[in-house]
Amino acid sequence: MMEKMIFGRYVPADSVVHRMDPRSKLLIVFLFVVIIFFANNGLTYALIGIYTFLLVGLAKIPVRFLYAGLKPVIWLVLFTLVLQLFFTKQGHLVYEAGPIKIYDEGVRQGIFISLRFFFLILMTSLLTLTTTPIEITDGLETLLNPLKKIRFPVHEMALMMSIALRFIPTLMQETDKIMKAQMARGVEFSGGPVKERMKAVVPLLIPLFVSSFKRAEELAVAMEARGYRGGEGRTKYRELTWGGKDTLQLAILAFLTVLLLVFRS
Repeated sequence: MMEKMIFGRYVPADSVVHRMDPRSKLLIVFLFVVIIFFANNGLTYALIGIYTFLLVGLAKIPVRFLYAGLKPVIWLVLFTLVLQLFFTKQGHLVYEAGPIKIYDEGVRQGIFISLRFFFLILMTSLLTLTTTPIEITDGLETLLNPLKKIRFPVHEMALMMSIALRFIPTLMQETDKIMKAQMARGVEFSGGPVKERMKAVVPLLIPLFVSSFKRAEELAVAMEARGYRGGEGRTKYRELTWGGKDTLQLAILAFLTVLLLVFRS
């Protein structure tokens, strides 16, 4: 399942979203994280859902690929829904079975919080699926350029974030490989008491940390061998170009924000 994880991966395609400027995509994701909290009823969440799935359609990412990658997240979303159902004790009682009591406010909050969580993960995944790590680095560095006036290491921060995103799927694949090797030696990760399963994680973490440090050292040596000395005085092979489609997408997001503020209860 880990090798199917989509967060941090880039899927090349010829789509409107892929051709957008990385700065506009970063701004859209950052603003989306803010405005999604304006939604608080069925209509506003429907608007958020329409906008999100519209971008997914424009990105031309295969639905099967998205579904396979979001499977672990779906279970987490359902777990969030169940927590809200059982622990929210407000509103009218709609179901009772012994100690289990479910209220209408718990159902409402569970659905809305689960949808919010799902849309946030989908939008952030869409950013990495349609933008290369280099583009993310350049976009972040450009957006954070004003911070250079206070001597903030903008280039280094953007580089660290893009490297972290890039290595998420690599670490997941490494984890899956180590798990299969341990299972071949008789280690059980899914069965038995919780205490035993927690003990089984220890032989998984140690080689994962060793492998991570080794990859970090190899990356540092490779960057040094290529003459990397930070962002000071560096030029770019590809210049970022802001187009009409980027302005249009931000205008659509601004219009969505206005609709959310108008229709929220």
